[in-house]
Amino acid sequence: MANSLYEQIMYKQEKIAVVGLGYVGLPVAISFSEVADVIGFDVSEKKIDQLLAGIDVTGDVGDERVRDTSMLFTSNEKDLQDAKFFVVAVPTPIQAGNLPDLKALQLASQVVGRNMRKGSVVVYESTVYPGVTEEVCILELEAASNLKFGTDFTVGYSPERINPGDQVHRLENIIKIVSGSDEETLNTVASVYEMIIDAGVYRAECIKVAEAAKVIENAQRDINIAFMNELSMLFNQMKIDTQAVLRAAKTKWNFLPFSPGLVGGHCIGIDPYYLTYKAEDCGYRSKILLAGRHINDSMAAYISQQILKTLVQQKVNMNTIRVGVLGLTFKEDCPDFRNTKVLDIIKELKEYGIEPIVADPLADPKAVKEQCDITLVSIDEFKDLHAVIVAVPHEIYRGLMLVDFQQMFKTESTQLLVDIKGVFNKKQFEDQNIRYWSL
Repeated sequence: MANSLYEQIMYKQEKIAVVGLGYVGLPVAISFSEVADVIGFDVSEKKIDQLLAGIDVTGDVGDERVRDTSMLFTSNEKDLQDAKFFVVAVPTPIQAGNLPDLKALQLASQVVGRNMRKGSVVVYESTVYPGVTEEVCILELEAASNLKFGTDFTVGYSPERINPGDQVHRLENIIKIVSGSDEETLNTVASVYEMIIDAGVYRAECIKVAEAAKVIENAQRDINIAFMNELSMLFNQMKIDTQAVLRAAKTKWNFLPFSPGLVGGHCIGIDPYYLTYKAEDCGYRSKILLAGRHINDSMAAYISQQILKTLVQQKVNMNTIRVGVLGLTFKEDCPDFRNTKVLDIIKELKEYGIEPIVADPLADPKAVKEQCDITLVSIDEFKDLHAVIVAVPHEIYRGLMLVDFQQMFKTESTQLLVDIKGVFNKKQFEDQNIRYWSL
């Protein structure tokens, strides 16, 4: 009989439970199921039914791995009683006023608490501000379980670093930060994750360090993109091609290759607010973080205004204008449209009476209709347009040729290509009298 919890998991005498089977939880659960006995739990019965039917609800791990897994998919929380090592991977969005919304995390902790046994280890992967695991989650676990932290159960924190849609940086080949509430728990958490993480683990000094490390990763990226966006607005005023400037600057070895663009999704556009919330709670008013957020949150309105300004300059009848939007998801080559800033552009255009048509082959048409009230169309319907907005440069769109765009425009009329991220050749379009604009 194995002694440690890690050995019990390795020899399949104890089970791992993953709570929350979304873009973070499902890849983790699938990977663990290939080396251990796993229970995959989600409160959504619809999602569980899809997984049982062999459908990858994230589009990130593949239907084949979902079909072939030996994991138990369930929405019955009682099934969690068979596990002793829990991984909680639920969303941590923001609510009105850009305040952290920890409801899903608290509810997940209650579910785990009601069903865990003595000797359990609960590891959180959700992005939070430093202190949430120990100041919020542990209290929920104790209250729901009637067990005592440190005596009957322990906790860990191991932030997710999955990049949805990225086929290069995968769960297995990204170093995993791990932490634990005591040395024994840290060793257990590290050993369990080492079963699936080829790149190895990094043992953080404590849980708060691990929490802080995760939240600053996205905050740093947010600030760098905000700087690029501000430069883009400045250079636009100066009538300088931002992309040309960046190409020149990137020839220096230590220039950081960031680009301007929309910052949406469930991480980069949200996580900095968790840090600024905690900062204010400690009596510190963030400066750079909030400035970066303000710039990035304003970019959809700025882009919309530039589109409208260009069309007005070309004396287009605003009552008959036709605009097509290519891409709706929050980033390229990813089906996730949560918190996509493309919606803000569409809403802004609608306020001026423009009803754009939208295409995105990666987004789920039914879900988009239900959640955004937008009917996705085929790119074949992009005809007789005055303006085409390449909002999300999916690989399928990056392969479009000049002639493909020419067929989308209205003959002998205003032809405007809005290439938000600057992926196409500006001169090629302008040589054909197509007005070109990018950040």
